[in-house]
Amino acid sequence: MKGCSAVAALCWIAHAAAQPAPQPRVLLFFSLNVEADHMLFATDALRFFAEVGDRHNIRVDATSNWSELNDENLKQYQLVVWLNGGPPGAQQQVFQRYMENGGAWLGFHVSGFISRWEWFKQFFGGASFGVNNWPPLPARVIVDDTESPVTRGIPKTFVAPINEWYSWRPSPRLDKNIRVLLTLDPSQYPLGIKGLITGRDPDVPVVWTNTKFKMLYMNMGHGDKIFTSPTQNKLIENGILWLLGAPTA
Repeated sequence: MKGCSAVAALCWIAHAAAQPAPQPRVLLFFSLNVEADHMLFATDALRFFAEVGDRHNIRVDATSNWSELNDENLKQYQLVVWLNGGPPGAQQQVFQRYMENGGAWLGFHVSGFISRWEWFKQFFGGASFGVNNWPPLPARVIVDDTESPVTRGIPKTFVAPINEWYSWRPSPRLDKNIRVLLTLDPSQYPLGIKGLITGRDPDVPVVWTNTKFKMLYMNMGHGDKIFTSPTQNKLIENGILWLLGAPTA
């Protein structure tokens, strides 16, 4: 470098330090052939992620083509997000390799609703779908882990916007690798009218991570009200930043 004679190494270090960090890249997957409320959520989520990307200098790409979940393409991305579905069988091994080699995943709502994929079930905490409330309703949630960067700045309890809430059996909390961040407040049971979450499911985690991976699951993701709560929006934004290794506010 020009002007770096006897102290070339120090100059190189200073030059490297002055370079901006590479822009993190996030790839969103959404499915089109899904129920209307899951598509409404995905549409709002695309907008929300674009806004988060603008605020934090994150490149956000989105596709409905699951064939883009391939080894070569994923080398570009530090985070993969499933908005309203999961990959077909041909892409499942690709996703497993990506996660086992240090990739990060954020899944919403129905993205956890995957059967007959044993690796994913263990990755998810050994849980299968139990019941859901109906109609979709707001619900009070409790922050279990106030020390997590994901819950930084989030009150101990808050009312989350209208959503269809899922219970999981057995509770993922029973898996030693699962760290539950938020849970439905059981004092509001029975939750629902036609479909009910009741005391049969006394523990209903709604946000958790598997500590063996860089992953986060959020039960939110039904309808067009999910991004109407500044508190919940902050929770989701914190989750994105945490998975990318960026500081949360």
